[in-house]
Amino acid sequence: MSAIRWTVYDSPLGPLTLMASAAGLTNLSFPGHLRPPAEATRAPMPEVTEQLDAYFAGELRQFDLALDLDGTPLERAAWRALLEIPYGETATYGEQAARVDASLFDAGVEAWQRARVVGAANGRNPAAIVVPCHRVIGADGSLTGYGGGLHRKRALLDLECNRQLAIL
Repeated sequence: MSAIRWTVYDSPLGPLTLMASAAGLTNLSFPGHLRPPAEATRAPMPEVTEQLDAYFAGELRQFDLALDLDGTPLERAAWRALLEIPYGETATYGEQAARVDASLFDAGVEAWQRARVVGAANGRNPAAIVVPCHRVIGADGSLTGYGGGLHRKRALLDLECNRQLAIL
């Protein structure tokens, strides 16, 4: 059996492709964003899907999953900062950038540019929903960029604020 396994989870937001290594979840992607490698084996992932079921039912506020996310040190720090944003709350890109060690940014990146760098790292977040980049908003409070589409970002925020999850 391959060390990489994958499955499709039918969520209220549409099908999500899940992929995991022996070390943990490597990807949770919206349609069209991930093609499992040829050597991957399709297999159930109850440890992930049961938590997703509870999350979408409004019963789970924090995932407890092993993660095996591949990224640069800056990206991994940005993703860790996402995990610090509480369920049902939001943070701006600037607030998220302030949680990232300044030494991880390239020397030429000024403090005022760090929010954009963090936004780009969020765009490469391989584990949407579990690593909650949907909780990051623009400085003016607007919804900005989300790999799954702004309609899914709004639906996830609505779910976390105890509003009805609109089935898309």
